[in-house]
Amino acid sequence: MTDTLLSSRLAAADLTLAYDQKVIASQLSVQIPDRKFTVIIGPNACGKSTLLRALCRLLKPRSGQVLLDGSDIHQMGTKALARQLGLLPQHAIVPEGISVADLVARGRYPHQTLLKQWSDADRQAVDAAMQATNVSELAQRSVDELSGGQRQRVWVAMVLAQQTPLLLLDEPTTWLDIAHQIELLDLFRQLNQEHGHTMVAVLHDLNQACRYADHLIVMKQGEIIAQGEPAEIISSDLVQQVFGMESVIIDDPVSHTPMIVPCGRYHQSQVAGE
Repeated sequence: MTDTLLSSRLAAADLTLAYDQKVIASQLSVQIPDRKFTVIIGPNACGKSTLLRALCRLLKPRSGQVLLDGSDIHQMGTKALARQLGLLPQHAIVPEGISVADLVARGRYPHQTLLKQWSDADRQAVDAAMQATNVSELAQRSVDELSGGQRQRVWVAMVLAQQTPLLLLDEPTTWLDIAHQIELLDLFRQLNQEHGHTMVAVLHDLNQACRYADHLIVMKQGEIIAQGEPAEIISSDLVQQVFGMESVIIDDPVSHTPMIVPCGRYHQSQVAGE
């Protein structure tokens, strides 16, 4: 165990990750910068969500370790881990007939014991989480009745109600229109900057990743190709190497972060014909 790994609360060393006999990634090592917003990007099926699942103990590594505060997370108690690390999964299963308020309240389970059940602190945490995600008006509705975008915001509220210092988000903007995507990413950035949450998200939109992330982890075919601040690592060559796509990198006029402009074969042929 190196001093480098111990310098971050959440880190992984020499991971081999597999589903049954299919190895997805080998010898992965990564450290998640504390109190920063880390985004994992890469092509479909490159291992992004697999790495995230390993970091939150949903997938046990075939070899290697995931460390939280220097301890193997597979040696930690379930509630103790859940008080430190919250997860928004990609495909969450909704209990049949449950109301929005009851689902969000389940985020408080790690803070309760036989001697300490529902409290004012629990109620306040649930109310604040629902207000932050704009689902308060849906409190008494059944989750089954909601649109995909509304459901996603309810799941985010449940994770926020858990009040953990680390939040892991697997494609959190799925099912949301562009306005709600930006609203949700703004919320995550606020939680990171104003409340000190360490955030780790898997995103598909490269420009959203560059705009919101302090730290990028770029993956391809189960390997980490690059890590670092967007402005330091994003280039046309990297986009070509990872996504097989010609692009031009310009300055985002709003955030002044790298903006990736895809060329596409049609426009490349137009340029070539001029």
